Amino acid sequence: MAELPGARVELELLADDLRERIGELAERLTPGADLGMLFPREPSVVDRHEPPGFRYTVMARGRRPGGLGAPALVAHAADLLGRLDWDVTDREGDAEDAKAGTDAEAGTDGRAALSGGTGHRHVLTARHPDGSVIEVRVDAGGPTVLYIGRTPVVALYEPEEFRWPEPVRTPGTVTPGHLLCYECDGLGACACCGGRGWLPDEPHGRSRCPECATRRVCPICRGAGQLPVSLLSPYQRTMYPELDG
Repeated sequence: MAELPGARVELELLADDLRERIGELAERLTPGADLGMLFPREPSVVDRHEPPGFRYTVMARGRRPGGLGAPALVAHAADLLGRLDWDVTDREGDAEDAKAGTDAEAGTDGRAALSGGTGHRHVLTARHPDGSVIEVRVDAGGPTVLYIGRTPVVALYEPEEFRWPEPVRTPGTVTPGHLLCYECDGLGACACCGGRGWLPDEPHGRSRCPECATRRVCPICRGAGQLPVSLLSPYQRTMYPELDG
């Protein structure tokens, strides 16, 4: 795939700005915060429509200073970000909401679960005009403060038009003693997805191919495009009426 000119540089600059902002916020609110998760190696694919969309998710983890309550820390964070032109909202989650958020954080979007406490937490969300988002999650029953930043989604590559592959076997190229695969008719690639391993789907743009399960090749001939007659099962032989003659 050909990269879109300037797209990767744009995304890297957005990530750099976000890292700087979260690093400053974490050090200001929770001195000595762990900043090791601010530098993921590569952006993640979060939108699998064509062309795929990428973003960086960066994090820092700190401990709430003694004597500073969760609401006060959230208010301080809102004040700091508001002064820097971030649009700030905050909410107080209940135990059920916190559990739902923790379950989601175990997924692939880069979030991490808060530790300790009663499950009750305060969450601040701030949005920047450039599309970046910062969340500050404060455990009301424990000292953990989690900072999560997400860049906007950026397409890095030119849209790619899918082309159905050429068959690996045709009636004229079948090996003696073999027959064209009854499933893919010589294609070799999965006849359901065309060798992509996925199918267009909503809402995420792609879903796993139900036939090949992302293996991309025909599940019957395993990519050969043909089957040896001597190894056909009784059921497979029913797929070739010419063998009854």
